[in-house]
Amino acid sequence: MARAAAVTSSTPRPAPVPDRSEAVLSRLQLLVTRKLDGLLQGDYAGLLPGPGSEAGESREYRPGDDVRRMDWPVTARTTTPHVRRTVADRELETWLALDLSASLDFGTGQWLKREVVVAAAAAITHLTVRGGNRIGAVIGTGSGAPAPARRWRGGPPPAGPGVLTRLPARSGRKEAQGLLRAVAGTAIQPGRGDLGALIEMLNRPPRRRGVAVVVSDFLAPAEQWSRPMRKLRVRHDVLAIEVVDPRELELPDVGVLPVVDPESGELHEVQTADPRLRQRYAEAAAAQRAAIAAALRGAGAAHLRLRTDRDWLLDMVRFVAAQRHARTRGTTR
Repeated sequence: MARAAAVTSSTPRPAPVPDRSEAVLSRLQLLVTRKLDGLLQGDYAGLLPGPGSEAGESREYRPGDDVRRMDWPVTARTTTPHVRRTVADRELETWLALDLSASLDFGTGQWLKREVVVAAAAAITHLTVRGGNRIGAVIGTGSGAPAPARRWRGGPPPAGPGVLTRLPARSGRKEAQGLLRAVAGTAIQPGRGDLGALIEMLNRPPRRRGVAVVVSDFLAPAEQWSRPMRKLRVRHDVLAIEVVDPRELELPDVGVLPVVDPESGELHEVQTADPRLRQRYAEAAAAQRAAIAAALRGAGAAHLRLRTDRDWLLDMVRFVAAQRHARTRGTTR
């Protein structure tokens, strides 16, 4: 119930024409650059709180620090325990898995969920593509087969293969801008995709340790994507960015509301004037989001939630700042 109402209570907007998409992307990159450069100054330390391998400065030992990072020469010289801080590796390879399935072509806040996905990709690119770092992406959308509208049948149909695209990892700002243009220009296809297959594209072929970022609404069943996520975490630092719209959390009181799932074509009429139905919907949506958070936590992924009705860039800044603060305190989560 939560999925169908979440993805269909507004009319999907058509994909922007290339010229408009280019102008919007340019303004978005300018916004990201100004805000992130203004709030995240300091030594380059990466997006996630992995310890890295490049030596940094020493500081006094605090309870909870990893004893394997003890700086013994400084400890002997000062007679006070010190640990060696490390920063993220240079020439890091970052991969984005961007879910642009039909459920992302929806939004009742300031942004469409699709726009938040593109914006998050722009922010991550700005944070990572420096010092010769490489960034690549895999993009998943629907199967392309239009879903005929039909009455609610109870239970989602099986996921199809979808359309999966791989953009090779390259270094340089020019290449990164080309990647973002390709992402912004990707047309959302109707039909149901496979989030698990999209994440699995980051596992094959095996790559050296780096950063993997999965951006999705994670509305697909957790059993479809949780195992590939756990497998991805074995070799990489994983960040999961969950994109949420407020109408996926609660229903408005607007009377009879016809809703259609654009991925499956299922049609249902919801009497939103019923307070008990709205309460059940909110409870089911909260349970769904809790299950998503638990699955991501079980996979060992860092979890960032972005909403279409909030300042997503400020939420991302706070997340990165918290990760860096955790690093300075000697913790990883």
